[in-house]
Order: sequence, then C-alpha cells, then structure tokens
Amino acid sequence: MSHFFKRNLYGLLLFVFSTFSTTAQDIFWENSYGGKQSEYLLDAIQTPDNGYLLAGSSISNKSGNITNNNKGNLDYWVWKMNPQGEIEWQKNFGGTEMDLLQAVQMTPDGGYILAGISNSEYGLDKEDECKGDTDYWIIKINAVGALQWQRTIGGSGQEKINSITVTPDGGYVLAGSSSSNQVPVGENNEKDPFGKNENSRGNLDYWVVKLTQDGTLDWQKTIGGKYKDELKSIVALANDEYVLGGYSNSPVSGEKSDANIGIGDYWVVKINNIGEILWQKTIGGDKDDDLFTLSATQDGGFIVGGNSNSSSSNAKSKSNSKGTDYWIVKMDGEGSIDWQETYNFGQTDILSSIVENPDGSFLIAGYAQTEPNKGSTLGKLKSIGGIGGGDKEGINDYIALKINAKGEKIWEKTVGSKGDEVMKKLYPTHDGGYLLAGTSFGSKSRDKKGAIGKGDFWVVKLKDKAKPQNILISAVPNPVISETNIIVNFTYDFGIATLYDINGRQLQQFKINGNPQIPFTLGNLPSGIYLVNIRTNTEEQSIKIIKR
Repeated sequence: MSHFFKRNLYGLLLFVFSTFSTTAQDIFWENSYGGKQSEYLLDAIQTPDNGYLLAGSSISNKSGNITNNNKGNLDYWVWKMNPQGEIEWQKNFGGTEMDLLQAVQMTPDGGYILAGISNSEYGLDKEDECKGDTDYWIIKINAVGALQWQRTIGGSGQEKINSITVTPDGGYVLAGSSSSNQVPVGENNEKDPFGKNENSRGNLDYWVVKLTQDGTLDWQKTIGGKYKDELKSIVALANDEYVLGGYSNSPVSGEKSDANIGIGDYWVVKINNIGEILWQKTIGGDKDDDLFTLSATQDGGFIVGGNSNSSSSNAKSKSNSKGTDYWIVKMDGEGSIDWQETYNFGQTDILSSIVENPDGSFLIAGYAQTEPNKGSTLGKLKSIGGIGGGDKEGINDYIALKINAKGEKIWEKTVGSKGDEVMKKLYPTHDGGYLLAGTSFGSKSRDKKGAIGKGDFWVVKLKDKAKPQNILISAVPNPVISETNIIVNFTYDFGIATLYDINGRQLQQFKINGNPQIPFTLGNLPSGIYLVNIRTNTEEQSIKIIKR
C-alpha cells in the first residue's frame, strides 16, 4: 500500500471516528424567491458548481424576481442559484391548467429531469392531452433550462408522483401512485405507449414507471392492496434492483402480503429490474404512520423517515411525545430493523427528507406546527402536492436536525417567521455550512427579512458559530450510483486526478488542466468506498467516494 494512500486513509478514519460537534448554527444569509402571488418549493438539489436548483410551482406573473408571466394556474418553476443564493437563471413550463412540479434530479449529461403532475390539455408547453384526472408529466431540460423532451404518462383516473431517480443505465425510474385502470386499446388495436397497462388493485396503488435515457417507456408495474397504497420514495441500487417506500392501509390483498398494523403503516418493498417483488415489510404502531422518504445508506441498508402518532406498540418501540412526531427507522439490506427513534418539536411534526453525510451522520429536514389550519392555502394543496397547512402563532417553522449513525441528536435548529414555513430539503454546503430550502408564508419577522408575495421559495444558509474548515474539494453526488463530479475549490494550472480502491490499488488516473469540475465514472465498479486524489501545482487534496 502506497505511503500516499496510508496517509489519506488514516486521515479519513480520524474524520469518521472523531467526536461529533455540538456547535450551534447561525443564519449566514436568507433569500426569498417569487412573485406577488404564491410559489411552492417541493424539491431542491445540489449542482456541481456548489450552487442549487430549486424546483416547485408558481401562480405568479412577472413580478418580484420572477421574469416570465404565468401560463395558466400553477406552472412548473425551476430556479438555478449560485452558492451565495444569487439567481443565475429561471424557467417556467406549463399548460392552461394545474402543473405541479414535485421532484428534480440531475442527469448524467449535466441537465435535469423534472417530475410532477398535470391536468393541462394540449397547448402552450404541453405537447400531449391529459389522459385522466392528473397524469405524470416528465420534462427533460439541459444545463441552462432549455426543454429537450417531455412525456405525459397515466390513465383515466388519478396519478400522483413523489420521486424520480436516475438509474445506473442512464434512464429514469418514476415513483408515484395511481388509481387508474388499464388504458383500453384504440380503434386500430393500438396501445398508448405511455398509458397504464394494469388495473387498479383498489384505491391508490404504488405505480413504478421505468423510462430509458431518451424517454421511451421501458416497463411499468402496479403494486398494491384493496385500499390506499401511496408510494413516496424510491432508491435505485447498483444491481438494477429498487427499494420502494410509502404508506399503506391495505389488508392482505393484491400484492400486499402482510396485514395492516394500525390505521396506516410504512410499507417498504424491494423489486427487481422488471418490477417483480423480492421482499416487502410492513412497519407500524397502533395508530397512523406515514412514510415520506427512503434512502440507501453506506452500510448497504436503508433509512426511512416519516411521521407517526402511534404509541410504543407492535413494530414501533419508541412512543411519540405528543401529536405527530418524526419517526425514523434504520433497516439492514433485507429490511430488518437496526434501530429506530422519534423526535418531537411541536404539535404536528412533518419530516420531508433525510441526507446521509460521508461520516455516517444524517441531516433531517422538516417542519413543525403548533396548530395546523386545514383551511389555509397550503391545506387545500395538501391532497395533490403533499404540502401541509397552517398559519397560527407558535411553532410553524423549518426544523433542521442532525443525528449520528445511531440516531442520537447532535444539533437542531428552528428557523421561521410568524407565518407558516414548510421546509423540504436540508443539504451540507461546500464551506461547512448548511442550506435549508422550502416555502414561507410569513412576512418580515424574526429570521425573515421580508416577503415578496403570499408565499415564496425561501432559502436559508446556516453557518457554524465556530469558523468551519475550508473544504478545498467536494463530490456531487456522493454517495454515487455511476457518475460523480469532483469540485475543486482552489485555483490551479495543471495536475493529476487518481481513483483508488479501499486497498490502495490505482483504478483510474488522468491529467487535469485547471478545470474546477472533474468527472469520474464508477459505473462498472462494485459497491464500496473509493478515494479520489487531486494533486496539482498548487494543492493536493483527497476525498472519500461511496459507490452504492
């Protein structure tokens, strides 16, 4: 093993096993994005240049910092911002009716794939007729937001989409739910290539759709029982298998092999590359447990998170404190529970996302409400978009939480105004801070310097009170399925980029010439831990890469 590898591996181990910091977080800056009406942020991702892409929907015309007019009801809106929160570009896509953007992912070519629902007919940006009540509407854009292709996918009933993931073959897997039956064959015995090919099992079912890189339908699968089964999240594994996570209140029926435990439960299902079930787990307590997010972890297992008002009962070993609390369950690769924990902040606590850090800790995004108001604008959108509602005095704020690999709390931060805040994403930033992204319906007060409209995209940058160590290189994404980008945060003229495995064997090496973004492909390598070394004429730095 080389001296270089021993030195860098030792440093990485010290980083992984060092004592967790309990340093509190301060607001470094905060910005609102929107027009005079309302904007709803539902997803956000990091970009290779250390910026972010914000994704959601808007009903505002040109006003505030919106540069284009609305096209009809809610439109898809995407905003690209730099690391300082300044807008670089924005795009809106829509038809004459409601178009609600739910999820976004970066694609291997540097562009983005957008996933949401639409009931717009043909016209304006919509190239296809609506098939039912609401359909999946998938849009592929390039790195600066230009539309490349789009697909309308659905049946005669309701489709709801919550997640889209890039697959190891460069395609896309869509995770949502459907109440539609099989689309009938046309007059000339023609099948709709983007229509539903199986009947509903009952109410909503899990509906997984696999697209190729160019948007051709590869396969689709309906999975469900006789009542409501709503798919919220999907993970694509390196071996072309998928793990699905969502909510179910179905008894044994259809594909559901376990009885429901309480009012509703977490339902986790693993499928192969054509949608066949490999295993499934029903997890819950005596009341209602609603899974919202599922992620693969570095140890080959999974972490699922959602909301629960169940007591300690059945599969739930940790009782909620009051109202609805976060409930996080760590599972191994076969779906057995490693550990679980609940976290309480207000009367109603809604968990939105979980991100694993390279050191095995987790960042958890969500929001807390003291007294939700079902009649609010957010409440009216909850049934179609998964957005909560409320505008009462008390805790109606962003909640940022960091826990260690065993679920123990490291720190928490509450950020908000006198109005209603709904946080969707929490990410670490390249300088050691954290970025919080969601929707705010509050005016100028407390942590918010001002509002643009009735509801805005609201982004908050946190920074440690203690000056964080300057991070000279980072990797986006990390963990990685097949491709990642090494971001070099220092100036150099020339150098060498090298990829090592955990045993110090050199796998790749090539010259670099001042480029701040260095792509690496790990597609053919087995899952595990790798090390990238960047050695230049000015600096030498290394970073751990986790291949799923």
